[in-house]
Amino acid sequence: MITFVRTRSIAPGKGSEAIAFAQQLSKMAKDKFSVQVNVNVPIGGNPDRLATVSSYASLAEFESIALKLVADADYLKMVADNAQNFLPGSIHDELWMSM
Repeated sequence: MITFVRTRSIAPGKGSEAIAFAQQLSKMAKDKFSVQVNVNVPIGGNPDRLATVSSYASLAEFESIALKLVADADYLKMVADNAQNFLPGSIHDELWMSM
Protein backbone atom coordinates (compact mmCIF):
# COMPACT_ATOMS: atom_id res chain seq x y z
CA MET A 1 0.00 0.00 0.00
CA ILE A 2 1.30 3.44 -0.98
CA THR A 3 0.09 6.57 0.82
CA PHE A 4 0.54 9.97 -0.80
CA VAL A 5 0.55 13.02 1.47
CA ARG A 6 0.63 16.55 0.05
CA THR A 7 0.88 19.44 2.51
CA ARG A 8 0.68 23.12 1.67
CA SER A 9 0.60 26.37 3.63
CA ILE A 10 -2.57 28.43 3.49
CA ALA A 11 -2.28 32.12 2.58
CA PRO A 12 -3.35 34.58 5.31
CA GLY A 13 -7.12 34.94 5.48
CA LYS A 14 -7.72 32.15 2.93
CA GLY A 15 -8.51 29.25 5.26
CA SER A 16 -12.14 28.76 4.21
CA GLU A 17 -11.29 29.02 0.52
CA ALA A 18 -8.37 26.59 0.87
CA ILE A 19 -10.48 23.98 2.64
CA ALA A 20 -13.30 24.37 0.10
CA PHE A 21 -10.78 23.84 -2.72
CA ALA A 22 -9.40 20.70 -1.06
CA GLN A 23 -12.91 19.31 -0.60
CA GLN A 24 -13.71 20.08 -4.25
CA LEU A 25 -10.48 18.32 -5.26
CA SER A 26 -11.45 15.33 -3.12
CA LYS A 27 -14.85 15.08 -4.82
CA MET A 28 -13.33 15.36 -8.30
CA ALA A 29 -10.75 12.63 -7.55
CA LYS A 30 -13.50 10.32 -6.30
CA ASP A 31 -15.85 11.03 -9.22
CA LYS A 32 -13.29 10.90 -12.05
CA PHE A 33 -10.64 8.48 -10.79
CA SER A 34 -12.29 6.51 -7.96
CA VAL A 35 -9.62 7.73 -5.53
CA GLN A 36 -10.49 8.71 -1.97
CA VAL A 37 -8.64 11.90 -0.99
CA ASN A 38 -8.95 12.89 2.66
CA VAL A 39 -8.62 16.54 3.67
CA ASN A 40 -6.72 17.15 6.92
CA VAL A 41 -5.73 20.14 9.04
CA PRO A 42 -3.24 20.02 11.92
CA ILE A 43 -4.31 19.82 15.56
CA GLY A 44 -1.02 21.33 16.75
CA GLY A 45 1.80 23.33 15.26
CA ASN A 46 1.21 25.85 12.49
CA PRO A 47 -2.58 25.93 11.97
CA ASP A 48 -2.32 27.52 8.51
CA ARG A 49 -1.61 24.23 6.77
CA LEU A 50 -3.66 21.69 4.91
CA ALA A 51 -2.89 18.12 3.90
CA THR A 52 -4.52 15.86 1.36
CA VAL A 53 -3.97 12.14 1.83
CA SER A 54 -4.73 9.30 -0.58
CA SER A 55 -3.79 5.62 -0.78
CA TYR A 56 -2.97 3.33 -3.70
CA ALA A 57 -2.41 -0.40 -4.05
CA SER A 58 0.99 0.13 -5.69
CA LEU A 59 3.41 2.73 -7.03
CA ALA A 60 2.19 1.86 -10.52
CA GLU A 61 -1.38 2.78 -9.56
CA PHE A 62 -0.19 6.04 -7.99
CA GLU A 63 1.77 6.90 -11.13
CA SER A 64 -1.18 6.10 -13.38
CA ILE A 65 -3.54 8.37 -11.43
CA ALA A 66 -0.91 11.14 -11.14
CA LEU A 67 -0.43 11.15 -14.92
CA LYS A 68 -4.18 11.29 -15.49
CA LEU A 69 -4.48 14.23 -13.08
CA VAL A 70 -1.80 16.36 -14.73
CA ALA A 71 -3.47 15.76 -18.10
CA ASP A 72 -6.96 16.63 -16.83
CA ALA A 73 -8.12 20.13 -17.91
CA ASP A 74 -10.64 20.41 -15.04
CA TYR A 75 -7.96 19.60 -12.45
CA LEU A 76 -5.45 22.04 -13.96
CA LYS A 77 -8.07 24.82 -14.04
CA MET A 78 -9.08 24.10 -10.44
CA VAL A 79 -5.46 24.33 -9.29
CA ALA A 80 -4.82 27.55 -11.24
CA ASP A 81 -8.03 29.16 -9.98
CA ASN A 82 -7.09 28.41 -6.36
CA ALA A 83 -3.36 29.19 -6.38
CA GLN A 84 -3.91 32.45 -4.47
CA ASN A 85 -5.21 30.46 -1.48
CA PHE A 86 -1.76 28.98 -0.76
CA LEU A 87 1.73 30.32 -0.17
CA PRO A 88 3.96 29.89 -3.24
CA GLY A 89 6.58 27.17 -2.85
CA SER A 90 4.93 25.64 0.22
CA ILE A 91 3.82 22.33 -1.32
CA HIS A 92 5.54 19.31 0.21
CA ASP A 93 4.88 15.79 -1.10
CA GLU A 94 5.63 12.50 0.62
CA LEU A 95 5.08 8.88 -0.42
CA TRP A 96 4.78 6.31 2.36
CA MET A 97 4.88 2.52 1.98
CA SER A 98 2.98 0.20 4.33
CA MET A 99 5.08 -2.50 5.93
